[in-house]
Amino acid sequence: MAKRNLRQSEKRTIGRFVVADPAICHGKPTFRDTRILVADVLEQVSAGIAWETIIDEWRGQVSVNAIAEAVRMASQAFCDHSTEYMVTEGSRERVDG
Repeated sequence: MAKRNLRQSEKRTIGRFVVADPAICHGKPTFRDTRILVADVLEQVSAGIAWETIIDEWRGQVSVNAIAEAVRMASQAFCDHSTEYMVTEGSRERVDG
């Protein structure tokens, strides 16, 4: 039990730019030395916002390399886990609307 609690309280280095620290943003992945959630930046990328605009909006605290790493990690996670998700025909959102 003590090992599990120790693991949950440790900062994890996920990538060169991505970390998860229980003391920062409830342990959700953030960019190193910031409180910027990786999920927020990925949401901006998915909305089609230019990376330079994203960098400007975060006042330069996120770099092109950091965004690229997050996108690569998200892509790998999708490839590794896509078979775990299924959308039924009736619950699909319209993409063209």
